[in-house]
Amino acid sequence: MSKVIAVTSGKGGTGKSSICSGLGYTLAKQGSRTLIIELDFGLRCIDIIFGMQGKIKYDLGDVLHNRVKPLDAVTQVPMASNLNILCAPKDPFASATVEQIVDICKQIRKYFDYIIIDTGAGINSHVFDIVEQANTILVVTTPDPICVRDAQMMSDEFYNRGNKRQRLIINKVNKRAIGSELVKSLDEIIDTIGVQLIGVIPEDYELVIATGKGQPIPSTAPSLAAFDAIAKRLKGENAPLTVKIK
Repeated sequence: MSKVIAVTSGKGGTGKSSICSGLGYTLAKQGSRTLIIELDFGLRCIDIIFGMQGKIKYDLGDVLHNRVKPLDAVTQVPMASNLNILCAPKDPFASATVEQIVDICKQIRKYFDYIIIDTGAGINSHVFDIVEQANTILVVTTPDPICVRDAQMMSDEFYNRGNKRQRLIINKVNKRAIGSELVKSLDEIIDTIGVQLIGVIPEDYELVIATGKGQPIPSTAPSLAAFDAIAKRLKGENAPLTVKIK
């Protein structure tokens, strides 16, 4: 049975979808059969990130309307043979119940080692109910104080619900952000949110270009080393928590 990883954030703009794609890409490159399920309805982008715009035959909307079975709506990504995606519906007003998402995961879990769920951003009961089905919850924030507070609120609600399977990713980190009047250190962010750190991803223009053009992350990209380390830590391997921040 695959391990389900939910990637979520309290606020939009944290780079949640880029993290899902980066983790999915590195897990696949490390030999794990990986699926990314995109639940950010109305903000579909995972097909663009992997250079598959206009090449998706079926999406999650087709599954929800019983036009195809979940596995038939899964599309393999050419840049990584072990990586597959299930895109969000084209309809921005589409919706799915928690029961539907859980059932979809149950039907296809045996075909993958990891299922990464790219949730919708924001703090609402629907997101909490879906994310709580995951084996691991990755809470994403940036060094911005507003994002940090929203991540804290989201994490607190998970703890209130008795869910301790959380890990923290701090994204878009650079030297200008850390040590400034806004954020004194990474430890300050970790202490505020109250979640164990699993990785830090540097601000990386190479990643922005790659995801915008639907190309593989270059081997020279600082973010690739960070994704690789996080993927290894998710598998229980020893890997550094942080990478060199420029």
